[in-house]
This record gives sequence, structure tokens and C-alpha cells, in this order.
Amino acid sequence: MVKHIILWQLKDTLSAEEAAAVKQGIKEGLEGLQGKIDGLTAIHVQTDCLPTSNADVMLDATLTDAAALQGYAVHPAHVAVADSKVRPYTQTRVCMDFEV
Repeated sequence: MVKHIILWQLKDTLSAEEAAAVKQGIKEGLEGLQGKIDGLTAIHVQTDCLPTSNADVMLDATLTDAAALQGYAVHPAHVAVADSKVRPYTQTRVCMDFEV
């Protein structure tokens, strides 16, 4: 199994209301990929964080293996969510992939 963890910071230019809507869109979009991509066994997006956090959104995805992770990265459904719900609204992205 492979874990795919991403932390994003939203753009500073978003109002609180816009940030809340963006977080919900990211959560719905990415979690909506469950069952649509081969090898993706679990996906969760965390948007509620404590004030001590320096990230706004976390993705925690589990895939069957490294090949499934590579397929997920280029899968049209994933790319569509990333291009429409994530990339336009985020300023930083940190990723860690590891085997479990």
C-alpha cells in the first residue's frame, strides 16, 4: 500500500467566505474520486484545522501500490478536479508519498 499525503495553503487573496467554499469544493471533488480510479482504495480531505496549523487543506489517499499512484496522478478525473478545484486557489503544495 502507498500513502499519498498533500498539504495545501490557499491563496491569501481569498476572503473567508471564498476560502470556505474552495475548501468544500476541494473536499467534494477529491473525495468524489473514490471508486472511479483503479487502485485508489481510500481518500479523505481534511479542511477543519486548529489555528496552530500552517496548512489549510490536507489530502490523505491510500493506493494499492506505486503504479496505482502514477495512474492516479494522470487519471482524467483526478486531473479535472486538480485543474478546476485545487490549482486555481492554492499557493503552496507539499507532498509526501510512502509505503505502508
